[in-house]
Amino acid sequence: MAALFARAVFYPSLGYNIFMSKVWGRHWYDRIDQTVIIGALPFRSLTEELVRKENVRGVITMTEEYETKFFVNTAKEWESFGVEQLCLSTVDILGVPKLEDLKRGVDFVTKHGKNGSSVYVHCKAGRSRSATMVAAYLIHLHHWSPKKACDYIASIRPHILIRSGQFKILKRYYSELFSEEPDTLYEAKGTAAFK
Repeated sequence: MAALFARAVFYPSLGYNIFMSKVWGRHWYDRIDQTVIIGALPFRSLTEELVRKENVRGVITMTEEYETKFFVNTAKEWESFGVEQLCLSTVDILGVPKLEDLKRGVDFVTKHGKNGSSVYVHCKAGRSRSATMVAAYLIHLHHWSPKKACDYIASIRPHILIRSGQFKILKRYYSELFSEEPDTLYEAKGTAAFK
């Protein structure tokens, strides 16, 4: 049911994201550190900018195939620019990345970081699915709690929204990495906190 709803609202919500970018100046993407950039769909028109200006050599796609079909480079097109793509299909809105996908994504980012290149992590809007992946990377890199990782991303990209299911998978990721429970559960960007 969640997948059907996500498909039904895809074009209206994509239009809203474009409107917020053009009219209200919401950033299409933001750099988190030397290695990671979080953003919305990397339209083909952004390819040169991402490759030349931002040194992107890796792309993590957190969307389903229908979301990128008409607007974004295919894996083969990315490859022609010297960019490796990792697809970790996750349903929009209420979808939660799989734990093994978070691990694969973090390994992918770490590999590119060691090579001195950048990775563009995206979903449709760069708010939830991609923010969950970037939080996992920050947890791994800095040994931060999920809350601290989410707070840090929100300090750079204030419109992120990590929902409770997404936060729970981050909590599980943290627990597996460090064999302990983080202090609190939290939803980024002002939504309900709970224990």
